[in-house]
Amino acid sequence: MISKNDKKYLEKLINKISKQKSSNIDQYPLLEKGFTTNDIMKGIEVLLSSKITMSEITKKFENNFSKFVGSKYSLMVNSGSSANLLAANVLINPKKKDRLKVGDEFIIPAICWSTSLWPLIQCGLKPKFLDVNINNYCLDEKLLKKDKKTKLIMNIHILGNSPNMDKLNDFVKSNNMYLIEDTCEALGSKFRSKYLGTFGDFGTYSFYYSHQITSGEGGMVVCKTKEDYELLYTMRSHGWDRGLKNIKKKNNFNFINSGFNLRPMDLTAAIGLSQLKRLNKMIKSRSQNRKLIINKIKSSRFWDNQFTFFNPSKNLEPSWFGLPLLINKKLIKHKEKFLKYLNSSKIETRPILSGNFLNQPACKLYNFRHNKKKLRVSQEIEDRGFFIGLPTNDISSETLNFLTEKLLKIKDF
Repeated sequence: MISKNDKKYLEKLINKISKQKSSNIDQYPLLEKGFTTNDIMKGIEVLLSSKITMSEITKKFENNFSKFVGSKYSLMVNSGSSANLLAANVLINPKKKDRLKVGDEFIIPAICWSTSLWPLIQCGLKPKFLDVNINNYCLDEKLLKKDKKTKLIMNIHILGNSPNMDKLNDFVKSNNMYLIEDTCEALGSKFRSKYLGTFGDFGTYSFYYSHQITSGEGGMVVCKTKEDYELLYTMRSHGWDRGLKNIKKKNNFNFINSGFNLRPMDLTAAIGLSQLKRLNKMIKSRSQNRKLIINKIKSSRFWDNQFTFFNPSKNLEPSWFGLPLLINKKLIKHKEKFLKYLNSSKIETRPILSGNFLNQPACKLYNFRHNKKKLRVSQEIEDRGFFIGLPTNDISSETLNFLTEKLLKIKDF
């Protein structure tokens, strides 16, 4: 344990260093400052203890996370990608009732992330890419069609937004399908007062540095049934049964299934616990800053509809991940030079996920069949879209002026 005097000294030192590294008004990163003094102190306490790897603090974080989102079971892993990997492998596991089989098909939006897609393919499943809705960039549930071969939907909640979960859920249930919700960019978003990630069979989350909360690296997977939880639990750690109750054991090294090493650390769990306590405050701050930025841009005398901003889906209380912008079609030809200009001006930008993922070089290795005309919106979002960060702290008028001036310069290119 840290003595009171040592704790005060460390807190004073951390605060001093943090002030020295405070953001300048002439730069706009994706995330201005990830950790508070309390976050850092919680990490130091773990480092000074005898338990750095997965232990009691990880379990406490899992329990608190379940209470926050309203899930029956939560399991922490070392990344959001690992959460997707585990969920996919549970669905094909021999111990899983009604498991998926090699060759079964799954639906995934064309605007997706690499490790939302590949774990399912690595499990022998075949993708069916669906176009997205231009209003929210998420899977367009109106395009869903009944198909006996399709057994799963991998839905991705993009940048805090969501499809109509009523319609998506009805389709999944009426067709006896599985649903994984990749909620890595939408922790804290609610549809009809229910947290995203808790509608499907599995919900996955990421605690990477620029996400709604961060532990540096880390992730969580939630589920509804004891069967799925025990499979997740076992496969997270080598297929080992250590920690499971009511299991007959020959010794302490009893491996009852296939598995990986996707374990987190108490170090990252401690930081996650600290951040979870103020998640609602950070959601509110991001939402307020989003409104401030959009209003500032649209009230400028230089505003001429250079961008389109997407809005939350109906019945959604969003937890914004970032601020996406679609460049006016007349200005698309300037996009590449403009983004280079923004990044050189220290305004960090990112594409909307990976854009239309079928354009990625890795897809050529698998010769995916798709009709480009049916993915028109996904291609348009790739061609026109990018996003910038949303700070969790108050945004100054100087920063607002700086950001507005730089963004509206697209007309000068």
